Amino acid sequence: MGSVEHAVSETEQHGPAKGITRWLYTTNHKDIGTLYLLFSLLMFFVGGCMALTIRAELFQPGLQLIVPEFFNQMTTMHGLIMVFGAVMPAFVGLANWMIPMMVGAPDMALPRMNNWSFWILPFAFSMMLSTLFMAGGGPNFGWTFYAPLSTTYAPPSVTFFIFAVHMMGISSIMGAINVIATILNMRAPGMKLMDMPLFVWTWLITAFLLIAVMPVLAGVVTMMLMDIHFDTSFFNAAGGGDPVLFQHVFWFFGHPEVYIMILPAFGVVSEIIPTFARKRLFGYVSMVYATSSIAILSFIVWAHHMFTVGMPLAGELFFMFTTMLIAVPTGVKVFNWIATMFRGSMTFETPMLFALAFVVLFTIGGFSGLMLAIAPADFQYHDTYFVVAHFHYVLVPGSIFSIMAAAYYWLPKWTGHMYNETMGKLHFWLSFIGVNVTFFPMHFLGLAGMPRRIPDYALQFSDFNMVATFGAFLFGFSQLIFVYNLVCCIRSGEKATARVWEGSHGLEWTLPSPPPYHSFTEPPELDKNNTGQS
Repeated sequence: MGSVEHAVSETEQHGPAKGITRWLYTTNHKDIGTLYLLFSLLMFFVGGCMALTIRAELFQPGLQLIVPEFFNQMTTMHGLIMVFGAVMPAFVGLANWMIPMMVGAPDMALPRMNNWSFWILPFAFSMMLSTLFMAGGGPNFGWTFYAPLSTTYAPPSVTFFIFAVHMMGISSIMGAINVIATILNMRAPGMKLMDMPLFVWTWLITAFLLIAVMPVLAGVVTMMLMDIHFDTSFFNAAGGGDPVLFQHVFWFFGHPEVYIMILPAFGVVSEIIPTFARKRLFGYVSMVYATSSIAILSFIVWAHHMFTVGMPLAGELFFMFTTMLIAVPTGVKVFNWIATMFRGSMTFETPMLFALAFVVLFTIGGFSGLMLAIAPADFQYHDTYFVVAHFHYVLVPGSIFSIMAAAYYWLPKWTGHMYNETMGKLHFWLSFIGVNVTFFPMHFLGLAGMPRRIPDYALQFSDFNMVATFGAFLFGFSQLIFVYNLVCCIRSGEKATARVWEGSHGLEWTLPSPPPYHSFTEPPELDKNNTGQS
């Protein structure tokens, strides 16, 4: 009996393995969350270098640095890597790290599948990036890979691109199943669904979206594969197919995908603003219902990307009104964040600055989205830089800023050290200025008629393009401050307390900083300060 007790004691106390095997074989949610976040950071810089290549070419009219074919490859790969390689893995990394700690679970529900879902990604993106070095170059048809550009006129490497997309989809579906299983089955005793933190709620809804739409993406790339290699005619008009069918199927995936990239951001901001306003989140229940409404409505607005394809008037009206309708629950969330801050004891640490910038700039992106929702006006905006400005205002100050806010907010909990606040604020202000200097002029370029995805342009667009390029390089290089601050925080820094922020509440703050390798070996007891609603 003594030897058995000794063995159990050792098992309970065991920590991570040493060396590279820790990261290859780990099933620990914190390790896998760290892998996702580091992979996302690497892809953020890879995609960022591609963006700076695009902006350097557009600094002046005329062909400056690269040939148009390579420019098209850069625009395509930049979009694909930022969406599938930077933003989505970052949110999955945050989910892995935080959801078990927020719901009082010892780990994710399916830890071995969790390991597999991460390790698929480096191979998928290695394959995608390798297409740049293949005969004919990499994908050059835009990140939305519309047929027939991506089927009839694509370089041979498109087959590897399709396989990489399948692997990313498999990874996303496995991650989503894991999140749902963890939240529904492994919450601490007594934690009802309406007691969960908003971040957990937004991820639960996001996971269902992923499971619903990733098979649609798999279907459309499989149809592409059939058209390319097996002489089918899904999208080939000469064989009786319909290129517009591609757009319908792609955007049925693509519009919920937009919300997959923003709903977890809503959750992050809903955690941060109450902490630094030192108030409970205003309207918790309405926030949950608003998030659910956005997810449901995201399935019935897809064709607002397609107003110019020759849609019937009834179709244009339907998609115009449903797109406007989705602004209502989004407005509820913005109102609730503002009401949470109203008369609160606010302080402006780096996470709060990024969260406030999110609210302001995401709202600007939402307003330009309402402009694009008006079908007759969209005829002018469509495929211009106005659209580029709109979706970058949603994704950069939206998704990217919320990821940075989350990193600063939870970094002391993860590492046990405080980051450098002065450096964090410098990073914020340079990023904030850089984003606005880059993307705000693009609204004017689009209204003046500059098309997107072109390597050269008329002289009248040169001034705003020059300004946008300056902003892009400012934003890009200011991210090096973030990396430096991150490294310094991991290696040293002031010791963080368990409850890092004065206004914080939730189960994750009951653990020491850094938390033990196995967070909750026994289910935690809940009190009213450890739930999302009360």
